Amino acid sequence: MAMMKMKIYGYRLRALLSTSLSSSPFHSVPSRTFSSSSFENVGFIGLGNMGSRMANNLLKAGYKMTVHDVNCNVMKKYSDMGVSTKQTPSEVAEASDVVITMLPSSSHVLNVYNGPDGLLQGGDLLTPQLFIDSSTIDPQTSRKLAVSVSNCILKEKKENWENPVMLDAPVSGGVVAAEAGSLTFMVGGSEDVYLAAKSLLLSMGKNAIFCGGPGNGSVAKICNNLAMAISMLGLSEALALGQSLGITASTLTKIFNSSSARCWSSDSYNPVPGVMQGVPSSRNYSGGFASKLMAKDLNLAAASAEEVGQRCPLTFLAQNIYTEICNDGHETEDFSCVFQHYYSGKGERN
Repeated sequence: MAMMKMKIYGYRLRALLSTSLSSSPFHSVPSRTFSSSSFENVGFIGLGNMGSRMANNLLKAGYKMTVHDVNCNVMKKYSDMGVSTKQTPSEVAEASDVVITMLPSSSHVLNVYNGPDGLLQGGDLLTPQLFIDSSTIDPQTSRKLAVSVSNCILKEKKENWENPVMLDAPVSGGVVAAEAGSLTFMVGGSEDVYLAAKSLLLSMGKNAIFCGGPGNGSVAKICNNLAMAISMLGLSEALALGQSLGITASTLTKIFNSSSARCWSSDSYNPVPGVMQGVPSSRNYSGGFASKLMAKDLNLAAASAEEVGQRCPLTFLAQNIYTEICNDGHETEDFSCVFQHYYSGKGERN
């Protein structure tokens, strides 16, 4: 029986991952029939630093919202704003055409979907046509949830939506972009469904990039943050070495930014206090992207690399460095603090 279940799961997952129209679970419906016109009622679960700002932009765009969060004070804030609040994820699902989740980790996402009073507790019959998870989680969890959602049916069919579907759509840009509505969404799932959901996503961001089948949005996010971490470490190491050898970080930054070493970490997010204004290093590494979140994302990247047998030595080195930074008490500081706390780099006076 266990072997049969594994074979069935493998078949369904391959069907979901296929990008060809003939093998897609949506192949019987032409792409033009996937419409966003029925996304009138939007549920949102997870109203933290990112989620609250995303939800606020949906409210500004005119969507009718139903929200849930474990923080009672946050729930009261939205209730006082006239927004419908629910005590459980399942109640949000009952009131929504589409549900968006923005949660801290894979375990939180699984609990919201599969736990008691979760989004999928309606059994085979669900109200929402679409589920969008914008959390940063491992691709394997995203793909398993996509299978679970696609195995359900809708209580009420609208237009040509035969079954509920799921998109994984993590974001890049941080709290500042979430506030400004300028996030970039990395989207995995059916391309037809992505196109139908694009206007909804662009109510919260400026870019939405289709990445391929289920889980590929999550793949894109952890790879993006992996590259960002390694880039920050390389830049910090070079700047700290330069200081030790007698050249100022500001001089090196000018050289890097006009030569082949130029990167986002050097020209837009410099880690040296006093070199650039308006970035976390200019305010004692407060705000920005916390080191504990970078460590979490590197853990996801390392686990994924091990699972597929990919050789990624820099991934594991970066993971160890950020774990050490967090263990030393700097977990809430921006991830650029490695320049100071790991490499013992020094700030410069303005």
